[in-house]
Amino acid sequence: QVQLEESGGGLVQAGGSLRLSCAASGTNTYPMGWFRQPPGKEREFVGSISWDGTSTYYVDSVKGRFTISRDNAEGTLYLEMDRLKPEDTAVYYCAADIRWNRGTPTGNYWGQGTQVTVSS
Repeated sequence: QVQLEESGGGLVQAGGSLRLSCAASGTNTYPMGWFRQPPGKEREFVGSISWDGTSTYYVDSVKGRFTISRDNAEGTLYLEMDRLKPEDTAVYYCAADIRWNRGTPTGNYWGQGTQVTVSS
């Protein structure tokens, strides 16, 4: 049974850093990723990581600022966010079993989300 629980969200000033964690069980063979939902907008894809952590993918808006990693032994997925911008403000969700449907990624399993607020 897959279970996901995010932590590490909070309030940070623009230019600062934050690391999100996702405690995951039953996910070691799945590609995983992060999504976010800005206020008043639809949920959007942030990036993903292969099941063994050797391959990552990021959307252009976070490339070079965000880093996804995972520790399968600890059952944890991470999102390291640097040089944060106000437009990064969103509820961040971790997801497991990432699948691409006609170029659009989605997850089969979801956490409850954690709020990240970046002040200007």
